Amino acid sequence: MKTFKKHALTMGIQGALLSVMATMSPTTLAAEEAEALDSTKLEVIEVTARKRVENVQEVPISVTALQGEKLQAISSGAMDIRFLNARIPSLSVESSFGRTFPRFYMRGLGNSDFDLNASQPVSLVVDDVVQENPILKGFPVFDVARVEALGGPQGTLFGRNTPAGLVKFDSVKPSQDFDAFVSVSYGSKETSDVRAAVGGGLTDNLSARISVLNQDRGNYIDNKAPGYEEDDVLGGYTDQAMRLQFLYEGDDFNALFNYHMRDLDGEPVTFYANAFKPNSNELGGDGWDGRDTVWHDSASRATQQVETEGASLKLDFDLGDYTVTSITGYESAELFSRADVDGGYGAGWAVDCCGMPMGPGLIMIDSETSDGIPDHEQITQELRLTSNLSGDFNYQVGVFYFSEDLTIESYAYETVFGSGAETGYVIQEQETTAWAVFGSFDYDFSEKMSATFGIRYSADDKEYSNLRTMAPLGFLGQPDNVAGEVEVDDSHVSWDVSVSYKYTDDLNIYARVADTFRAPSIQGRSLFAWNDGISVADSETILSFETGVKSDILDGSGRVNASVFYYTMEDQQLTSVGGDSNTARLLNADETVGYGFELDSEFMLTENLAVTFGASYNNTELNDDNLSVPVCAQCTVTDPLNGNGQAIVDGNSLPHAPEWIYTFTARYSREIGDGEFYVYTDWAYRDEISFFLYESTEFTGDALLEGGARTGYAWETDSQEYDVSLFVRNMTDEQQAIGAVDFTNNTAIVNEERFVGAEFKVSFF
Repeated sequence: MKTFKKHALTMGIQGALLSVMATMSPTTLAAEEAEALDSTKLEVIEVTARKRVENVQEVPISVTALQGEKLQAISSGAMDIRFLNARIPSLSVESSFGRTFPRFYMRGLGNSDFDLNASQPVSLVVDDVVQENPILKGFPVFDVARVEALGGPQGTLFGRNTPAGLVKFDSVKPSQDFDAFVSVSYGSKETSDVRAAVGGGLTDNLSARISVLNQDRGNYIDNKAPGYEEDDVLGGYTDQAMRLQFLYEGDDFNALFNYHMRDLDGEPVTFYANAFKPNSNELGGDGWDGRDTVWHDSASRATQQVETEGASLKLDFDLGDYTVTSITGYESAELFSRADVDGGYGAGWAVDCCGMPMGPGLIMIDSETSDGIPDHEQITQELRLTSNLSGDFNYQVGVFYFSEDLTIESYAYETVFGSGAETGYVIQEQETTAWAVFGSFDYDFSEKMSATFGIRYSADDKEYSNLRTMAPLGFLGQPDNVAGEVEVDDSHVSWDVSVSYKYTDDLNIYARVADTFRAPSIQGRSLFAWNDGISVADSETILSFETGVKSDILDGSGRVNASVFYYTMEDQQLTSVGGDSNTARLLNADETVGYGFELDSEFMLTENLAVTFGASYNNTELNDDNLSVPVCAQCTVTDPLNGNGQAIVDGNSLPHAPEWIYTFTARYSREIGDGEFYVYTDWAYRDEISFFLYESTEFTGDALLEGGARTGYAWETDSQEYDVSLFVRNMTDEQQAIGAVDFTNNTAIVNEERFVGAEFKVSFF
């Protein structure tokens, strides 16, 4: 009988087995091979959380890895990177832009800012290169070998802007062995998803791999606004991406070149005006007629276009006891996104004066705006020395350089009278330069106990300027020509100490203390401001304590990892978004306290049945007696208000910070005929969340439970493997708001509806 997908769990062990065959006696080899081929054993998961390949069970950091079939299943249906939301304990992902500009939250810490210059405390690293600008973070996930989520501060090895944690993507790398695949899926809303890759050796030392992606959906959302009726005007996209890699492997030198690009042509996220029932967070208000209907007066002009391009070169020099690694990265992005932000038609001010219609419900002020990045460049350089000593002491030391040039353009348009003419314009420019020196030092006190000490000095400098040449509120006296500029800089010494104790061969206990910072941030929301609109948030710092256990149980058929943590963040950078004053400003909170736990487990219950279960609890609290923020115009605020009518947010939890997250997957398979039949299901639950810093009835997201399933049949020939499957996402068709616009009407962003599709995949080897 041939080996099919159920044996994928043992492939990592088999690979390790082959690499050491020559050193084993026949008796030892037979025993090890039998153990490796036992399909009730879990595979060894290798991660690069500390910039070297390690068994995840031996890393003194909270790490969750997604790979293989689980990663394939949860990204089905042409999903963008938001498929990771609540699929990993303590990790949330959301966006008010749609398929680009994802916002990551880890252990409750994140940034709900929608500014194209926003920094985030959760860093994203793709193939060893940090993706700083939020537009870069939306690159599609395809032909990826593994996703790693590292909880807690990661400021010594990975540097700037990692106080909350790190999400790391590693693509499938070239090898001398030929392999290729093509997968095609088609489903709801005429959505197609085509992926393909081919790789292999070109010479004895040079190999290559090219991967491509094409995701397509036609517009399917109808506009019913009076005078603007149009079918199939929103909701569609064409998202294309490519990655080309070359790997040279010599006796003492390796070089990996990576080129990647993306071209997205689609529509922005859909906004539903007054979708909430009055004094409720349930959908069903005046503006809600289902996901497939909007009431916009500018839907025909909505568009979102993104182009990104980048390259990296990784060089490894093997000097025997030492390895020198150089990683050079270049990234660039261009964006233009235009949307009806108020989600309705007309405006209250025009009803009496001009007899213009308005709806659905009360639309106090109309807003059609766009933001663009006409120019962006990011350059990174890391140079690292790693020891490979045979003794108890080893280390990594290095230097890092970061440079980014960013230009942002913001526009406002006339909407009420239907012209769409430009009424406002602002240009922003920012130059960022950062550099660091770092080291990580490991010492084995005994066979059971080891410790790591990391330290990093970072310096960060930003120069920012903006210029408004056309004021959208000029008819109210807002001046046209307003300019501003500001420069901020800071430095910080980040450090961490971790201790790991191997209590038994199958149980590791660790403890970790870490400190790091996020450099100052600048925002220039000057389109509707009466002055230059510039606000600055000072550096935030975090001190985190964590302890955990990593255990292999049930004779290798089970794995249970758990951690508990506590942190205090000083001067946390936050954004007061919107409010009835229609402004967004940066601010600092005196202190934020968070604590909780994470659980990640996996079991091979039988040869045919595998399950995973994950859970996290996060409690966050703002401690600042003087912190208050503007509130919405029509929602029901539940926080106390100060004398200026602003909400006092002392004691509130952080936005988009669910207390509870649960994840569950199960896979059952059975050999039938010459192939394998399988059923896979995955479920994710996240607790209630607040969309903004202040708490209100309408802008509170209910708990959300979403599940998916995939069933199929796989079979092999001598050189191909085939897989035909049916799948469904959000199978219960849960329908609720997952975000909102803090504006003059209660505008909602809604989750994806049920998606049903079929997929065919063929792999060549």
